Amino acid sequence: MAEETEPARRVLVTGLSSYWGGRLAHALESNPDIEAIIGVDSMEPTRELKRTEYVKVAAEHGLIERIVRAANIDTVVDTRLMVDSARTASGSAPHAMHENNVIGTLNILAACSAVDSPVRRLVFKSSAHWYGCAQDDPGFFSEGMVRQHRPETRIEKDLVEAEAAVDDFRKRRPEVTVSVLRFANVLGTEVDTSHIRLFSLPLVPMIAGFDPRYQFVDEVDVVHALEHATIRDLPGVFNVAGDGVLTLSETISLLGKHPLPAIPPWGTGLATAAMRRLGMNIPEEMLGQLRFGRGLDNRLFKSTGFHYRCTSRETVVHLRERLRLNPVSKGVSNPYRYEPEVDEFLRHSPHVTREASKDFGREDAAMFDPSPPVDE
Repeated sequence: MAEETEPARRVLVTGLSSYWGGRLAHALESNPDIEAIIGVDSMEPTRELKRTEYVKVAAEHGLIERIVRAANIDTVVDTRLMVDSARTASGSAPHAMHENNVIGTLNILAACSAVDSPVRRLVFKSSAHWYGCAQDDPGFFSEGMVRQHRPETRIEKDLVEAEAAVDDFRKRRPEVTVSVLRFANVLGTEVDTSHIRLFSLPLVPMIAGFDPRYQFVDEVDVVHALEHATIRDLPGVFNVAGDGVLTLSETISLLGKHPLPAIPPWGTGLATAAMRRLGMNIPEEMLGQLRFGRGLDNRLFKSTGFHYRCTSRETVVHLRERLRLNPVSKGVSNPYRYEPEVDEFLRHSPHVTREASKDFGREDAAMFDPSPPVDE
């Protein structure tokens, strides 16, 4: 186990343009104890940020190592992992996804591996897909369990390989606190996932004869969990999932939808391939869940002082409200567009009034208040 390290002061967030990288940086900005936040990505930020410095760079270990040394980074949070093949396929071929998930991870680790590196904490955002889904799985996976079966999907293979590299880094650099967070299926009001798209259908496809168990985590709890691991000394692997388990049919009912057991239990891959041609994209890593489901033991992460805002059931209820409002809110949003010249002006011009920035982050600070929720 790594020795107790100093609190996070200078943080590097990889994958800043990703949904999770942007949300985490935004949350960390309201923490006055963090002196500097540097975000790196090959794509420009998709969220307006006040204090975070953006550097446009791919996951090249030489360049990132220079940034780490120059900015004296003590904490690195890697949010780049792609864990939804359907949501990334449009912009990334399978080899590009592997390049991001595995080669990119190796490069980030290499950038933190120098003997005299200032990095003392690494947080790696992973996924419960690491466990896979099989008929003889336990009711709940705990962090100490090992995989019983070889990974079958591209996402699972990438996760197993990437986490193996992180574990090797932990063994080679015992003075660095390494936290790996394996997240259950995420639902929320802003995030876009294959499960949300599936649940948005008026008739939700199921595999005939199967009603698997599901566990969810709200998008707010995902950001809160990343922040929790960033500012604390939490060595090890942690499951992150809301309390409680629902069957798929219960989930569909809570959403006010209707089940459609139209996917055959045999020839499932061929059936879903046909559905993709009709515009209904069910990724390969989802098929195991639609058949066998998965449960996570979340007690270890809670033992570190983490408090979930939402149970699995409450997370689904929040999604129901989002789906109800979707027809009304379409076309209303005004997405953020990064303009480097404007960003530079707002940050550094002596003519910009700074008073408004005093209230910045108060809403997020309340959202991520570490005090536990009141029991109803």
